[in-house]
Amino acid sequence: MSTSAAAPVPSTGSTPVASPALAAALPELRARYEELRSRGLRLDLTRGKPSAEQLDLAEPLLALPGEGVHTDADGTDVRNYGGLLGLPQLRRMFAELLDVPVDQLLALGNASLTLMHDAIAYAMLWGVPGGTEPWSRGPVKFVCPVPGYDRHFALCEAFGIEMVTVPMTPDGPDAEAVAALVAADPTIKGLWAVPTYANPDGAVVAEAVARRLVSMPAAAPDFRIFWDNAYAIHHLTEDEVKTANAIDLAAEAGNPDRVLMFASTSKVSFAGAGVAFFASSPANVAWYTDHLKYQSIGPDKVNQLRHALFFGSAEGVREHMRRHREILAPKFRAVSEILAERLGDQGVASWTEPRGGYFVSLDVVPGTASRVVELAKGAGIALTPAGATFPYGKDPDDRNIRLAPSMPPLDEVRVAMDGVATCVLLAAAEAAAE
Repeated sequence: MSTSAAAPVPSTGSTPVASPALAAALPELRARYEELRSRGLRLDLTRGKPSAEQLDLAEPLLALPGEGVHTDADGTDVRNYGGLLGLPQLRRMFAELLDVPVDQLLALGNASLTLMHDAIAYAMLWGVPGGTEPWSRGPVKFVCPVPGYDRHFALCEAFGIEMVTVPMTPDGPDAEAVAALVAADPTIKGLWAVPTYANPDGAVVAEAVARRLVSMPAAAPDFRIFWDNAYAIHHLTEDEVKTANAIDLAAEAGNPDRVLMFASTSKVSFAGAGVAFFASSPANVAWYTDHLKYQSIGPDKVNQLRHALFFGSAEGVREHMRRHREILAPKFRAVSEILAERLGDQGVASWTEPRGGYFVSLDVVPGTASRVVELAKGAGIALTPAGATFPYGKDPDDRNIRLAPSMPPLDEVRVAMDGVATCVLLAAAEAAAE
């Protein structure tokens, strides 16, 4: 059965199982599936993309900064070179939203994924503050909470970084499991963390967990937490959760350089034309900019001014995100309602009901996730590949599926989820019949 909105993680009460009684329903479920296939659907729940309706909210950006408007509030001519740290006007706005000092926040290009890539590349080539040598001179491992974000895992694979998994909990990564690994192994240089509305299960890192992660002893003096704050302001309810302030907590714990924070407006304004942010300790910010200056003479300040004028203030960003919520929340409710109606009393699935973010994490009968995805594809419903939420694309239990209901219209979300439920039941029935 599903969890409540207050505990946005899969149910831990029991593992989904294929009841022997379900095998008797196999002929009926096969007939229902064939009817689904005959409808010729073309539906997509694969990635957490904003819908066209959400993107339309930022349409006025295209008319900004306006004729004759060339400077920001500090007098910077945005058309020219320079300003490596980003526009102060926009940095002040997002420093308030991300709860970091302005001088420890950079406003850069359009994608936080680029900043994460570059941070790893800098570390591999030159090392980081507190380290004695570049990471590339020895084996490198990252701790990866699972289920997790496939692009984090892809970055590790691209750099040849070995991934070690720990479980996610309702309060974030299993902090004690992380601490045991990090204390014992000096080759563990990093930990991935999505602190607010994690991808895919919607978990929020509790302050106690954040304190443990930033204070735990590390065998590697250059250990870093990659704090990917992608969904900090992406609320689905009026309860606007505040992210634990990991940068301040790390400084208080005597490990000021441990946390590298990343964020962006990719799902706030235009997904492909937003602004990305990097925040950390003064030493890490200096380290990042010392290497960045060889890549760039400054970011796209015209686009940054465009965003500053469009939002106007931190509260303007918050109000904009409430309009996003009005579009997104009904889709997530539809996912929960249909899964509860079709699967709630079957014991074959558990799922999250997140308070924010872009995903629902669906657990099905172990050994059947790949089959569910295959059946859905055959019926014209595209799902994220089974295993995508685990390193190397291999879910050891073959049971987790990430659902992304943000992009399709609400009516299509309902049709797609009804189809997914049919596929879950059919895969479970097949397993029961074996």
